[in-house]
Amino acid sequence: MLRTPRLRIPLGRAFQAQAPHRRFTKGAQSIPASIGAAGYAATASAIAVIAAWWSIGTPDLPPLLESRPGQHLVVESDPSKAEVTRILSQEAYSFNVRHTAGIERYDGARLASNSPCEDRFTHGLVSPWHNGSPWVALALFDGHAGWQTADFLEKKLIPSVRHGLSQIKPPSGGEITPERTLHGAIMKAFVDLDNSIIKTAEDAAESDQPLQEKVRRFAPAFAGSCALLSLYDPMTSRLHVACTGDSRAVLGRQSPDGKWEAIPLSTDQTGSNVAEVARLNTEHPSEEGLAQDGRVLGLAVSRAFGDGRWKWPSEATKGFSRRFCGPGALPPKYNIQTPPYITAEPVVTTTTIKSGGPSFLILATDGLWNRLSNQQAVDLVAAWLDSGSPREDMESSKSEPTSYAPFDFGDFRKGVSPDFVDERTTIQDDNAAVHLMRNSLGGNHSELIAGRLALTPPYSRNRRDDITIQVVFFNNTIAQANK
Repeated sequence: MLRTPRLRIPLGRAFQAQAPHRRFTKGAQSIPASIGAAGYAATASAIAVIAAWWSIGTPDLPPLLESRPGQHLVVESDPSKAEVTRILSQEAYSFNVRHTAGIERYDGARLASNSPCEDRFTHGLVSPWHNGSPWVALALFDGHAGWQTADFLEKKLIPSVRHGLSQIKPPSGGEITPERTLHGAIMKAFVDLDNSIIKTAEDAAESDQPLQEKVRRFAPAFAGSCALLSLYDPMTSRLHVACTGDSRAVLGRQSPDGKWEAIPLSTDQTGSNVAEVARLNTEHPSEEGLAQDGRVLGLAVSRAFGDGRWKWPSEATKGFSRRFCGPGALPPKYNIQTPPYITAEPVVTTTTIKSGGPSFLILATDGLWNRLSNQQAVDLVAAWLDSGSPREDMESSKSEPTSYAPFDFGDFRKGVSPDFVDERTTIQDDNAAVHLMRNSLGGNHSELIAGRLALTPPYSRNRRDDITIQVVFFNNTIAQANK
């Protein structure tokens, strides 16, 4: 505690000869202006000492805090309906795509649960061969154990893929680049970028850089991230999707009978994926039990960028942890023998977007897919289209308010579903990504969605994850739906 020095100044004798006029006043104490010479000198000296102490000894005083007796602690209430919309829409965006055949518009949104948010996203136009129409590129990144890897990918992944594609022979004379060639270039770009993350960390450990720079270079290797990339080529109407991790791409396509079909364009790469477990067992034949309880040596995903603990030998990880305060080696129960176990190599698919009917693409991190099935997500976007969205006056398309009994999260144990159910569907947003986000979190159940949004980190993770969504519309889908 800071203590104020006590000044012991003999002021008593200075006030023996009192004069009733011309007083200098400080607080409740009066100092006579007319006193004897000795008293005046003593008083002047005392004032000078006090002034010097205040001006020199304490040049910057903290503010005086005033208490407010009688006031009670006021806790802010749950977000209002308007505040819920503001929170859901604060990182939303929508772009009309002009002069690019086959693609009309895309919407996006992100909602944080972690602090800082571990999700990242990017979108725009790229020209792999600098001829013809540019491709439309969208990507999202679901970080874990930190945001640093996802942040790195946001800046580097699409430029790396574009560079990789530029190294292959561009098509000419109406020919189409073989899928195998395209897939190979995309896969190599992913792997090369992840190798650079791991090697940058390893090189930093042996460099003469300052410690803070070494720690900074280790960050993307200590953390990890999934990646989901879509590339649409308007010249061939081909949609390329590359997935590393458990973010997911789903195509919604309307059949001739008017029904919407959900077509997965990626498969979650986790310890629950039978094909992924088989791949791991083939790559590490002498080891058993690599995947247990849906996880790979404790990690939820079987493919990811970064995550050096699953790629370095145990002794190397221990050394990096000791020297640079990163995560420690995996527990001895996992019996690490032949790392790496996790790869950033994506699974790449190519789909031709047919011109005969409307379709759309949903890209989302697992924060959405934990609440919605593929078909539910497609049906929600289809309902949004059927309602006439987007429109300037969304008030006319809002769902009728629904009454629910008073709610708290304990009701999940009493039969209330924490996931999406059709009865809670609502349509009140002019952004398709926000529409999906709202319905995944509670829809027309105002208290449920407001309660989830009222939770702050770290407790918010108990009820919602970071959520990032992108929705792409093809073949004039919106205009056809609004006819």
